[in-house]
Amino acid sequence: MEKLKNYVLDSIEEIRTRVTWPKFNELQNSAILVLVASLIFAIVIGLIDFGFNNALHWFYREF
Repeated sequence: MEKLKNYVLDSIEEIRTRVTWPKFNELQNSAILVLVASLIFAIVIGLIDFGFNNALHWFYREF
């Protein structure tokens, strides 16, 4: 039990003193980048789905 307690206390100490946290504007830029990349990915996947859907509908109508 003592090892677990030391582990938790050491982890808290490391987070408080040794970790460098990003600035708020860096977090905003990263969030915007993730949002834009996610939207682009969703649009590309949607277009691929739309294309396959139309191709399969055409194929099934023809045969």
